[in-house]
Amino acid sequence: MKKKGFVLDSYAMLAYFQAEHGGGVVRDILRKARIGDASLLLSVINLGEIYYIVSRKLGTETAREVVEDISKLPVHLVDAGTDRAIAAAEIKAQHPLSYADAFAVAAAMEFSATIVTGDPEFKAVESYTPILWL
Repeated sequence: MKKKGFVLDSYAMLAYFQAEHGGGVVRDILRKARIGDASLLLSVINLGEIYYIVSRKLGTETAREVVEDISKLPVHLVDAGTDRAIAAAEIKAQHPLSYADAFAVAAAMEFSATIVTGDPEFKAVESYTPILWL
């Protein structure tokens, strides 16, 4: 049986770390990944987005701690690379969402995964890939 694949966007990761609405769903998915029942992906572009959001709100030291905490989670980082950057750019060119979000969509499409988010910008790309709404 193939395990379920998920792409976490910055909204999902921040909900988890800040114990916000939807954070419990992310925690449950992380638990499944730890026991091998799910695979989790995070674009390095979304990791950078998490870093700058936390850095702006809470400072650089806290942002570094969050990145360190993410590195300890059962989450595989997806590099940007030329092909992925072009795929994300094509998505961004056709839909009103951030470039960072377009990387999450490109990764979900490439790996046949479900995006985990609560960000309403993803409504524009629901036809591209499944979305688990927080």
